[in-house]
Amino acid sequence: MTIQAFYARQDLLTDPGELAGGYDDLPGTISGMREVVSGLIVHVAWAERYGIPPDVPMVRQTQPVADRLRLIQASFAGSLTVPRPPRRRTFGTCRDYALLLCSMLRNRSIPARVRCGFAAYLAADMYHDHWICEYWSPVDRRWVQVDAQLDQFQIDQSRIEFDCSDLPRDAFLTASQAWRLARSNAIAAESFGHEAATGLWFLRVNVYRDLLSLTNRQMSAWDSWRDAAPASKVLDVSTLAELDRLADMVTPFEGGSDQFAALDEAASRNVMPPWFT
Repeated sequence: MTIQAFYARQDLLTDPGELAGGYDDLPGTISGMREVVSGLIVHVAWAERYGIPPDVPMVRQTQPVADRLRLIQASFAGSLTVPRPPRRRTFGTCRDYALLLCSMLRNRSIPARVRCGFAAYLAADMYHDHWICEYWSPVDRRWVQVDAQLDQFQIDQSRIEFDCSDLPRDAFLTASQAWRLARSNAIAAESFGHEAATGLWFLRVNVYRDLLSLTNRQMSAWDSWRDAAPASKVLDVSTLAELDRLADMVTPFEGGSDQFAALDEAASRNVMPPWFT
C-alpha cells in the first residue's frame, strides 16, 4: 500500500459508517466542502459570540465522525449543504471540524490527514493550539493545509485575509515544527498553547498527538492532558532528547514508506501519557 492510499482510507474516527450517503451531494471542490463543514459545528469557545447562552450543554470531547453526523441530523435534519443557524449546529472543537473534512475527502479517495499544531492567526499574542486538515495535491505535489473551522463569521471577526482552503506558509505550524522552534529559542516555548497550557510540556503533548494522528491512531489517552500533574510538566534531559528525535522525524515527513514505518513504530511505543505511568 502506498502512503497516499493509506491516507485515502477511513480510520475509526473518520469513518462515516452508514451515513456516508450524506456526502453524495457535497460540493465538488475542496473549498466548497470546507465551507460546508464550517457551518455544521460551533466551536465551544466561540458559542457566546454566536449568541448562544453559556448554560447550553456543550460537549468538548472529540466525536467520531459517524456520531457527529448523527448529532447533525438530530439537530437539523436534511442535506449537509443546507445552511444551519448557529443554534441548530452541533458543538465541538477544532479537531471535530478537521476530522469531518478529512472524512469527506477520504470518502472521495482523496488522501487526507488531520494535523495537530499551532495557528498564528487565532490569537494576537501567541500561536494557538489548533487542529487542521491537509490533503495531497497530485498537481502541486504537496500537502495542502485547510482550516475547516473558520466560517464567514469567524473569518470576519479574526480579520482573516487568506484562503482558508490553502493556508499560507507559516500560518499553521505542526507540533514538531513548533517544538523545534522553541528548542532553538527562535520562539519562546510559552508562545505556544492556550490559556495556562503553554510551554515545552504542552508542546510535548501536541508532538505526540500529531504523531498518533499521522499514523491513524486518532483517539488516545493523550487527550486527557488536562489531568497532567505538576510533576509531569517538568521534562528531564532524556525526555527532551526523545522529543527532539521525534520532531526531527516528523517535521520533514511527506510520505516515504521507510520514514512512515519509523513513525509508526514510534507511535506504537508512545500511546499513553506520562501522567498515567
